[in-house]
Amino acid sequence: MDIASLIGIIFGFAMLAFGIISSAGLGGAGNYLDPASAIITFGGALGSTLCSFSIQDFIAGLKSFTLIFKVPTLDMSEMIKKIIELSNVARKEGLLSLEEAASDLDEPFLKKGILLIVDGTDPDLVRGIMETELVSIEGRHRKLIGFWDTLASMGPAWGMIGTLVGLVDMLNNMQDAGAIGPSMAVALITTLYGSLLANWISIPVSNKLKADNAVEMLLKEIMIEGLLSIQAGENPRVIEEKLKSFLAPKDRSNGDEEAGGEE
Repeated sequence: MDIASLIGIIFGFAMLAFGIISSAGLGGAGNYLDPASAIITFGGALGSTLCSFSIQDFIAGLKSFTLIFKVPTLDMSEMIKKIIELSNVARKEGLLSLEEAASDLDEPFLKKGILLIVDGTDPDLVRGIMETELVSIEGRHRKLIGFWDTLASMGPAWGMIGTLVGLVDMLNNMQDAGAIGPSMAVALITTLYGSLLANWISIPVSNKLKADNAVEMLLKEIMIEGLLSIQAGENPRVIEEKLKSFLAPKDRSNGDEEAGGEE
């Protein structure tokens, strides 16, 4: 589990609760709970988001919330190490030997590329097929990210709509001066709910999915370059140096002893 996401959500809620209790006291915390405001804000935001997507994409977007707690199973250094191992196998035993090595791989994208190479597919066609799949994967990710971006924009908008509804009710009852203050407070709660939906949940989830997508796309680009280099018969040392250029300078020396190719 990615503990940072869990801590961030809990910490945000804790700071909100601390601020409310510090200003209003424990007994006044109930003033921040209003069912009608919650229905307008959360229900309206979800309804508008549903209008923006198909049912399948809407459900997939909701389910994608759990993705922010998952830790990637492979990092870039490990992937480079694996590709160098494959290049050593191909250099010693030929490209056809990679078919047996592919059976032990858990990464379907890498396995697909290896099988294309084993089948003798033209390098330009291999790149085209792999990059097409890369675009398709990123497109699916963008749909999930777009769901949370849309929800983030709808939350404050519906919070403002709820505030306007509350202000209309307040202005229609101006004869009771003592009720103006509480009515104004209730009207503003919808704005609070909308801001929480956007800034506590939706925007952080979107940002995390964007970061995970960027890492995965870079990882798959490393796979493509590595596989094409293996197909071209390049020296494992050359492949290693080429793939290490994708890494940050501080990470390039981490796998030097482990990932070194054979001459």
